[in-house]
Amino acid sequence: MSETSIDAAPAVAPSAAKPPFNVLIVGVGGQGVIMVSKVLAALAQWRGFEVKQSEVHGMAKRGGSVFSHVRFGKRVWSPTIAKGEADVLVALEWAEGLRWLPFLKPDTGIFICDTKRIVPPFACLNRTPGAPMRYSRETADEVASYVAEGYAIDATTMAEELGNERAANVVLLGALSNALDFPVADWETTVADFVPKKTVAVNLEAFRLGRTWVAEARAPAADVPLVHAPVAASYAPRLEINADWCKSCDICVKLCPERCLKLNAERVAELAAPEKCTGCRLCEWLCPDFAIRVHLDPQAGAEGTAR
Repeated sequence: MSETSIDAAPAVAPSAAKPPFNVLIVGVGGQGVIMVSKVLAALAQWRGFEVKQSEVHGMAKRGGSVFSHVRFGKRVWSPTIAKGEADVLVALEWAEGLRWLPFLKPDTGIFICDTKRIVPPFACLNRTPGAPMRYSRETADEVASYVAEGYAIDATTMAEELGNERAANVVLLGALSNALDFPVADWETTVADFVPKKTVAVNLEAFRLGRTWVAEARAPAADVPLVHAPVAASYAPRLEINADWCKSCDICVKLCPERCLKLNAERVAELAAPEKCTGCRLCEWLCPDFAIRVHLDPQAGAEGTAR
């Protein structure tokens, strides 16, 4: 798990007498960026603030860049945040977070980012497993010099350990809640209103986990070291396909760069040529039914350093 706190500072508390408070939420389609912004906007409105929200989700097909601006205060005239004016930048994906750093206030802005890395297939110059990729190589330590306060949290792994990977965005909501002067009970009520009813319990647990992690990192005596999970120099791709969720759309089969997938006799996707699979994740991100999950299993004795 990769988690680090960067130069913790006192919490930012919005006030009706102050200029609008600006929160920018960014990520990749399918991660729940819009849900995060809707929770924040609804809560701010409930607390009596005027709220403006602007979002771009035309690229919300899984894999596309998505962002949402949320501004609230006594009076708010524009729905968009100017460069260098975001009080908080919440990123659900590492490269997207770095892409939007210029929008953060340089002296007081708070950066909250999941360390999850979604590498697009076209970033792979060589699809051989372990080949170098055109993807951001900056570490949390290197980003520290660019932000006043920041948290790099492995929210996806945290959510996975709770039993629901898709709750990673709510882990980040919990982290964000430390920066805003809203009662915890109000946060939890709003989260419960926006998540599927069957997932309320796990999402509230995810919210509390993210909130607690940042609160502990902000404590004066906190010593939260940067921990890099080792990255295997060599790995074996493994596909987990949920036959009950597969709708036989054939998208994964047609768009697999290596042509290693097929529909079986029951018209369920399966990995027909595992030796050809490079673990590019294109099938995972294009599947409209979330039926495919790609695992990169380290091969024995192949541990390397994090990149």
